[in-house]
Amino acid sequence: MKSVFSATLRVPSARRPRLLLLAAVCALAAAGPLQAQAPAAPVAAANQDSSIVLTGKDGWLFPAWGSLTEVDSAAVARNTALIAEAQRTLAAAGVKLQVLVLPDKALFYEDKLPDGKRLGDAVRGRYALELEGLVNAHVPAVDALQAMRQVKQGGQEVFYRSDQHWTQPAADAVAAAVAAKVKEQVPTLAGQAGSGMPLGSEIKERRFGDLAELFLTDEQRKAIGRDTFTVRRQAEQQSLLDDAPAPVHVTGHSMVQPYFGFPQKLSNLIDRPVSVNWKPGNVGHWVMLLEYLESPAFKQNKPQVLVWQMFEPSYPQGPDARGQWDNASIMTPEQWKARLHKALGQ
Repeated sequence: MKSVFSATLRVPSARRPRLLLLAAVCALAAAGPLQAQAPAAPVAAANQDSSIVLTGKDGWLFPAWGSLTEVDSAAVARNTALIAEAQRTLAAAGVKLQVLVLPDKALFYEDKLPDGKRLGDAVRGRYALELEGLVNAHVPAVDALQAMRQVKQGGQEVFYRSDQHWTQPAADAVAAAVAAKVKEQVPTLAGQAGSGMPLGSEIKERRFGDLAELFLTDEQRKAIGRDTFTVRRQAEQQSLLDDAPAPVHVTGHSMVQPYFGFPQKLSNLIDRPVSVNWKPGNVGHWVMLLEYLESPAFKQNKPQVLVWQMFEPSYPQGPDARGQWDNASIMTPEQWKARLHKALGQ
């Protein structure tokens, strides 16, 4: 698995997401420690009325910076149109786009929400609304919700209790769905068979989830307790450097970082190198795509398939969503489109 602006990012025997973030910082010049995927806000004591974290039943924590009941369907439609324009522009440059929308944690654990909190029908249907819009716009997209539901129905958790990120079984299942779509889009990938990433052995580590670590007081964190994270070791036969071009690239936020195993599993399944650029925090998927398309890495080696990962709750937030993305990421839709076309030489 390749980092965007360097040779392959080696996946260490996993310690914490922050260790992998440090590696990504060196490769991507991304600043700051691992942050929650939320609007900038001071760390505050979490309780059921917090604007940052909802403390639910059995110590389950949920991001609280989005509505549980309302969906801006007009904004969803506007942003789908922007995504469709990106798909057409990339296609003209010889790159196939695949959109990966990851579902909200609360869809799987509504029964763990605090007493008096429940999802509205609009939010329950938001993922279907977004996916249907992409399908109608002829944008290839994976139904990650269905893939993760199958994992949950099989008795495995798909999100960590005190963390906003997915579990390895969930990441693996979605990687399998993405790999199938990649093979459908490009039956014959460039590169050599046998160049995919071998998967190392699994290890367990106990630590606080990011929602607990970042947004709870010491007393609250102690009451919530640690979660057990399952991660993969670096495979012994995986070399530190691998200069083979990657025919598939993944751009997104912290869900696709190597710590949670998605890019490694995808590389293993398609049997080719996979490159990835990601940043934590409230940077947003709009600027992440541009950063990759404007990078020397893209110009030197255009992938055959570009997987653009985004998050269901933030899908309605366009590139101009002030108060949601950090100030450096804010731009008008017109500015975003102009940078998109310029990066692709159109």
